[in-house]
Amino acid sequence: MITSKLPNVGITIFTQMSQLAAQTGAINLSQGFPDFDGPQSLRDAVGRHIASGHNQYSPMTGLPALRQQIAAKIARSYGVNVDADHEVTVTPGATQAIFCAIQAVIHSGDEVIVFDPCYDSYAPATELAGGRCVHVHLNPDDFSIDFDQLAAALSPRTKMIVINTPHNPSGALISRDELDQLAALIRDRDIYLISDEVYEHLVFDGVPHVSVLAHEELYQRAFVISSFGKTYHVTGWKTGYVVAPPALTAELRKVHQYVSFCGVTPLQYALADYMAEHPEHVEQLPGFYQAKRDLFCDLLAPSRFSFTRASGTYFQLVDYSQIRPDLNDVDMATWMTREHGVASIPVSVFYQNPPQGQRLIRLCFAKREETLREAAAKLCVI
Repeated sequence: MITSKLPNVGITIFTQMSQLAAQTGAINLSQGFPDFDGPQSLRDAVGRHIASGHNQYSPMTGLPALRQQIAAKIARSYGVNVDADHEVTVTPGATQAIFCAIQAVIHSGDEVIVFDPCYDSYAPATELAGGRCVHVHLNPDDFSIDFDQLAAALSPRTKMIVINTPHNPSGALISRDELDQLAALIRDRDIYLISDEVYEHLVFDGVPHVSVLAHEELYQRAFVISSFGKTYHVTGWKTGYVVAPPALTAELRKVHQYVSFCGVTPLQYALADYMAEHPEHVEQLPGFYQAKRDLFCDLLAPSRFSFTRASGTYFQLVDYSQIRPDLNDVDMATWMTREHGVASIPVSVFYQNPPQGQRLIRLCFAKREETLREAAAKLCVI
């Protein structure tokens, strides 16, 4: 008889909704991936490096050329210099990076504070490390941090806080003032920080991304997580990285080497080439995705859904209270997929205890224009 280490974990809602979309032929706006390819020259570079024989293990810490490009991008984006050798680690995806960071510093009985709604990997990684997640609700109106609730949640066992900006699923951003408040709150406590910044370059309306990398005080206790998949439209490549001070990086690498040892070698070569040749890509990304957000929201304006345009990520939350208030969001997402041909994600799955009466679903707009137009046409007749 197997005694599960994760007895409350099943197949994720993202897998379930994508499967339902495939079964019903619905447009899949549920799982967060583009329906278009990454840059042609980036894809060509992979084949070139495979043909050139770059098919064996890369260094455990990541290809040196790629780590150097990451450091150069950080310097351009945030005006901060990090050591490519001792502060940057390439991982097979951001989720693996989050897992390794938690395993590196969380011990049995430690508490990890997460903000609901939150990405679903934080809690299982904490439980597998022997820790316990403490869930703090973000403010329901704008998904900002409630610092009174956060202060109340702190205890002598608190060992880590996980923040996510831009925030999945809401698209909300954390400001510099909020980072300063967080720093003041934990200044005299032995608490680590994970800053999940995988959507760092998907920030709209001329607002800059505020990274923990540029907050000197918080960075000294932080693991900052990023994703090539999100930035370069290649989510299936499962390649990300962690930036952390040398002492934290050393602990993270102890775990990483026994989880996967290294990332996929030809992908790292290709990314290093593309980053060197096209540094403008990350600068153009906010405008690229803002155009998709604006098109999608303009198309949804005549619908009965209500919404506030997302400030970041490639997700748009919509409220369906005026359409089917009788349905909870899981039933609404299923009904929409089966009856109206558009798959979404119910926001309640991002909570330990969802707010009563919340009627929100998440739609992914990282899609081609024709996909967004077709999906919006279906949503406008609901």
